[in-house]
Amino acid sequence: MAKKDDDELNKSILVRRAGILVPLFSVYSKESLGIGDFDDLKLLVDWCCKTGCSILQLLPMNEIGPTFCPYDAVSSFALEPSYISIRSVPGSAERSVQADVQKIRERIPAGKRHVDYDVRKEKLEVLLGIFEKSNSNGAADYKKFIKDNQYWLDDFALYKALKKHHKGSPWYEWEKGYRDRNEKKLDAFRRKHENDLVFEKWVQWIANRQFRVAKEYAASKGVFIKGDLPILVSRDSADVWSNPGYFKLGFSAGAPPDLYCAKGQRWGMPIYDWGRLSEDGYGYIKEKLKYAENFYDMLRVDHVVGLFRIWSIPNDEPMENEGLNGSFDPPDEGVWRDHGRGVLQIMKESTRMLLCAEDLGMIPSSCPETLRELGIPGNDVQRWVKDWAQRHDFLEPGEYRFLSVAMLSTHDTTNWAAWWEDEAGTIDEALFIRKCREKGIDYDSVRERLFDAELSGHGRLRWLDNIDSSDEVAGILGRDRGQIGDIIDMYDNTYDEKVKLWKHLKLKGVAKERCGADVVKAALEITLRSNSVFSIELFMDYLFMANIFKGDPYQYRINRPGTVSPENWSLVMPISLEDMLKHKVCGEIRQMVEDSGRRA
Repeated sequence: MAKKDDDELNKSILVRRAGILVPLFSVYSKESLGIGDFDDLKLLVDWCCKTGCSILQLLPMNEIGPTFCPYDAVSSFALEPSYISIRSVPGSAERSVQADVQKIRERIPAGKRHVDYDVRKEKLEVLLGIFEKSNSNGAADYKKFIKDNQYWLDDFALYKALKKHHKGSPWYEWEKGYRDRNEKKLDAFRRKHENDLVFEKWVQWIANRQFRVAKEYAASKGVFIKGDLPILVSRDSADVWSNPGYFKLGFSAGAPPDLYCAKGQRWGMPIYDWGRLSEDGYGYIKEKLKYAENFYDMLRVDHVVGLFRIWSIPNDEPMENEGLNGSFDPPDEGVWRDHGRGVLQIMKESTRMLLCAEDLGMIPSSCPETLRELGIPGNDVQRWVKDWAQRHDFLEPGEYRFLSVAMLSTHDTTNWAAWWEDEAGTIDEALFIRKCREKGIDYDSVRERLFDAELSGHGRLRWLDNIDSSDEVAGILGRDRGQIGDIIDMYDNTYDEKVKLWKHLKLKGVAKERCGADVVKAALEITLRSNSVFSIELFMDYLFMANIFKGDPYQYRINRPGTVSPENWSLVMPISLEDMLKHKVCGEIRQMVEDSGRRA
């Protein structure tokens, strides 16, 4: 597509629109086999149409590793095979295949509270059976797929076969010759395991076809699909094994300590060696974008500030310190602006997709300034869209950035109802304890004098109502204000937060502790009415208006950053896509979208 056409496409997208953010693993249809699949994307598109939304945003769809984290993928290119719809694979109608499918359906039914990722192994066994009876790998479309994806596909298939040969161990623990890519030894392996390599490529071809069909369906309905490009890739990945020189393998990426993660975060993925990437003309970055264009109209650039500078933690740093003792790479703040701008400019010129950026957290001013200069929307998350320095209060809808995606929640936060009930007006307990320790304050002696034990929980501390001035905080802590400026800042921006937001939402009466559908609706109307060009909401925030969630909303969480748990990246909605399409909340959402003047 010519550059002029690309610009026209982006202009057609870049108008006031509403959308939804949905992890595919969190939904299911009555036809799903243990997990949402590529065919189910069509039902999500239908749901968008019914609710007046014209953007469907997904989490990364890349093949995942043992932690099932889509941001720690084993490839920047390969798609997750769990999402393949067996029912749409040629040859799946055979009686023996249907018998195997039924066994999976009985063992791993869709719609459980959390995804059972054993479904991937089960699906792959069925796919292998179909593959062994198929001659589709001789089809012209298959051959074209192989030719078009030589950059990554051969190495990916070889990596997968070698990983199987080494019983799942990471590539850096493989025997010498395989680990360091001795071509003579690799050639011998290719000849011996040719069928395994062809199967891996065939699986990716099937996934590619099904995802492209879903995108075509979305286009026919006027719905744009927004993908998600993880900034990094797993240390144990085909990418790193294939091109170790592109990475600084002695370091792990993460995030510095902040208000929500007292020790910061340590993600484990290696950071880029930008010098090497530059020497190669950024071909690796360009190829990732090229492949993503098969599936997406828009693309979220994950942790965009990492293109300017990234928190880098030495691998020998004890794990219990998490992200505490890292440093920024590059270390010279004077080069951050040019570095980030240069990479983003190359990305923008290398794709016809509309780039959006995740620009949350502690970021240098050069990041949002560069995004604005390049016309790349950032993120405005309502709970953080505040005047932090002066008013210590929430911004009005008209004060949101135009070049932004307004939202209530992200996949890394609590849903909005849980934030309202458990986090509004609170600070992180671990962070406060660390601040007390740094200043020689006995935490146990001040805790009950500052915080409401009954309303504190989930690792958060709620200020007592009668602590109504920062001077009183200083008095209880026994320190001058200048000695505890960071604690005063936390107090100023969180005390009475619920009352402030209640007024901001224009709700009547006294602020409620519990979050009903009326409160969520009022919050949604803020982001829908905002100045932001896009309003894209986490699926469950809209669904809280449907009263389908039971118990503490805190339990309905996609991910808890800095933790590894079977409950991360596995949450499933409590009703099927078919039932969601019939739910009366669809009409209510559509009316809200229409009233906000966003284009359906």
